[in-house]
Amino acid sequence: MVFKKLLGAIGVGGPSVDTVLSNPSTYPGAPLTGNVNLVGGTQDAAIEHITLGLITRMEVEGGGGDYSAVTDFLRVPVTGPMRLAPGQQLSLPFRIDMPWETPITTVYGQTLRGMVMGVRTEVAIARAIDKGDLDPVHVHPLPIHQRILDAFAQLGFRFKSADLEYGQIYGVHQTLPFYQEIEYFPPQHYAQAGINEVELTFVTSPHQVEVVLEFDKRGGLFTQGHDTYGRYTVSHADADTTDWRQVVDGWVRQAVDRRKSMPGFGHQQPGYGAPQPGYGAPQPGYGHHGHYRRGGPGHHGHYRHRGHGMGGAAMGVAGGLAAGYLAGEAIEEAGESFEDFGE
Repeated sequence: MVFKKLLGAIGVGGPSVDTVLSNPSTYPGAPLTGNVNLVGGTQDAAIEHITLGLITRMEVEGGGGDYSAVTDFLRVPVTGPMRLAPGQQLSLPFRIDMPWETPITTVYGQTLRGMVMGVRTEVAIARAIDKGDLDPVHVHPLPIHQRILDAFAQLGFRFKSADLEYGQIYGVHQTLPFYQEIEYFPPQHYAQAGINEVELTFVTSPHQVEVVLEFDKRGGLFTQGHDTYGRYTVSHADADTTDWRQVVDGWVRQAVDRRKSMPGFGHQQPGYGAPQPGYGAPQPGYGHHGHYRRGGPGHHGHYRHRGHGMGGAAMGVAGGLAAGYLAGEAIEEAGESFEDFGE
């Protein structure tokens, strides 16, 4: 990034800031390092603090409809109060430990359509805050993520788009106030069985990953469309010792079988009668699959609980994401900065 003068804070002649990432590519649970480089202006500058924020865009369900919000989900202090003399040069190192639940933005070297993420440098001088430009960050999948993504591709699923949904998944522990949905179009033989779309979510922790699948169903002329859900716990240690194509195919076939057992499904599709051998139950060592559970405290009848009733713990870890920060000038300002990232 070219040095940016902080004109808005103390006027012409103020200091300049340049944030340089050691490597813009990282992984969930891995560090992101770099330096904030400062050059003093023509007068002393009393810097109150320098803070880095991880910025991303999410979809929020509100009373007036859905809207996009751009905000920071992690804030890391670089320095507290300090003075910068005229012409003085400083390089302040930083380290951001990426949360394990950080969404994936880049797969096979390509940015996922719909995903944006960056680091924004915030410098406070003379009670004014200068929110600098955004440095793009590329979050790559961990091995367990990559194997599952590979399996979907090998089975013929076509990537549609990805986004972040503000909310919580029922029954899944989250530390961030949003979850990622990676959406696929199914291959023809799954589409014929009634699957319209598959949404894949990873909720990652240091030792395992909760894999949540949502299968959107087309309603027929005389039947109502339904969603089928599956939840599976897999271990990072199983990434290279498992036939993930077989496992993912089993997950999808289980969804098809559950869909066919719903009232009003209609006529069965050829070739999807009894479960295939080896797909009737979770494979040993592959965790468990969960069924859609209605009811329960705070549950509003949807497996994915979007937008309302966020838990205090998740809000605290996310750096105090507040409803007021998701609206107005903050969104417009950050949204303009993301335009250079592309769609």
